[in-house]
Amino acid sequence: QVQLVESGGGLVQPGGSLRLSCAASGSIFSIKTMGWYRQTPGKQRELVAAITGGGSTHYADSVKGRFTISRDAADDAVNLQMNSLKPEDTAVYYCKADVYSDSEFRYLEVWGQGTLVTVSS
Repeated sequence: QVQLVESGGGLVQPGGSLRLSCAASGSIFSIKTMGWYRQTPGKQRELVAAITGGGSTHYADSVKGRFTISRDAADDAVNLQMNSLKPEDTAVYYCKADVYSDSEFRYLEVWGQGTLVTVSS
């Protein structure tokens, strides 16, 4: 079994910064892509940023230039540095990882439990 644990959400004023972290643990042989998604009530979950095992990154247009995704391969962790936050960034943020399980011998799509980010004055 593989788990993702997120941390770092909270309340921040517009223009402020937050850093989200996500650590994977369990029966992990390797991790392919890790990413952050977000969801607001009544809307579909959307991709915010993703990073491959080779370090290639992808960002949603709405966060380009403000958010930075990084990965700590040694710790099977991924971070999301969020700067210049706007009220429209308010959402529950979820970490996702494509993990090759060394107990099930297959790739698993694993999600974290979500962390709330609120941008408000």
